[in-house]
Amino acid sequence: MSDRSASSPPVSPSLPFPILAALRAWLLSFRPGRVRISGRERLRIIAGAAAGIFLAAWACRLMAGEGAATAWMVAPLGASAVLVFAVPASPLAQPWSVIGGNTLSALVGITCVRYVGDPALAAALAVGGAIAAMLALRCLHPPGGAAALTAVLAHAADYQFALFPVLTNSVLLVMAGLAYNSLTGRRYPHAQAAPSSGQRSRFTSADLDAALAHYNQVLDVSRDDLEELLHHAEMAAYRRNLGELRCRDIMTPGPVVATPEMPLKEAWSLMRRHRVKALPVVDKGSSLVGIVTVADFMRQLDMDRPEGLGGRLRALIGLGGAAGRPGVIAEIMTRQVRVISAGRYVIELVPLFAEGGHHHIPIIDEERKLAGIITQTDLVKALSRAVGAGREA
Repeated sequence: MSDRSASSPPVSPSLPFPILAALRAWLLSFRPGRVRISGRERLRIIAGAAAGIFLAAWACRLMAGEGAATAWMVAPLGASAVLVFAVPASPLAQPWSVIGGNTLSALVGITCVRYVGDPALAAALAVGGAIAAMLALRCLHPPGGAAALTAVLAHAADYQFALFPVLTNSVLLVMAGLAYNSLTGRRYPHAQAAPSSGQRSRFTSADLDAALAHYNQVLDVSRDDLEELLHHAEMAAYRRNLGELRCRDIMTPGPVVATPEMPLKEAWSLMRRHRVKALPVVDKGSSLVGIVTVADFMRQLDMDRPEGLGGRLRALIGLGGAAGRPGVIAEIMTRQVRVISAGRYVIELVPLFAEGGHHHIPIIDEERKLAGIITQTDLVKALSRAVGAGREA
């Protein structure tokens, strides 16, 4: 072996692999994504776009008259139809975006035709100026760029072109979209989603705003719709991680109960004997009529009396019904009770316990009879088991 070959630096066999992996990832980025809609939705989109274009074409041809020398329809309207009927929730497809974006862009294109002699430069300025104008007036609409370019390529130097056919085409298409989307169960215009009342999440609206500012790109979905979508995705993730755990799976069945006529002393003895802090109150048909808790007993005590808490409590129970004091459960129980059905997901209890101030939630069956009770401790134990099982899996 020569000295030169012995002294040559070794060639790393792993060198090409990162390059190949990066090349493969880059090539895969061109792969089209799946359109996750049903066949029925596909037919809805196709029929709507065809109907919208037909309405605009038919009406504008009538306006122009037979044998008219001027154009009565512009090609960008086909792209507008895709947005209006395929993605009616998109901010880019809303009525002001369609009408304002197309018309404003056509005006910019006509201006470039009139004052810029070089067609190539006029085309560039028309598209760039149209985008700037649409962003400034909150009517960003991708076909608007095509409308500006169409004006340049057609050498449209008359501002009438922006009114007819561009504005007229756009208005007719929007009218068709309003009728068709409404009839087929799609909101159009798509108003901003109302904030979910009481909905809690690990992220806040401020967190979402910060993320969008960092992303710093135009999204083809409204900010409120995106927030609502993320909340639903988070709830789905919780359910997946916690399994299909339902209230019937963690509740204490056949809990100790009281009746409205039960004396306070008997109810207090039941709570002490079974070491519980709440008793559901049921009628003769096992229907829930209230709940009595330690807090309900405490509210009856005269806190200004000099005796200790234990003495006041014993006096309350021992003198029940005397000297104006309550004597039975019905007189101190809480009648407005938050209940939840046995088939509901356990994860839905989290906001009730965390923020609703609840410590015990009675569980009812399909006949609205008392089936069990869930306490904060029951919930914590269930979540701990579910999270532990998820980690092991």
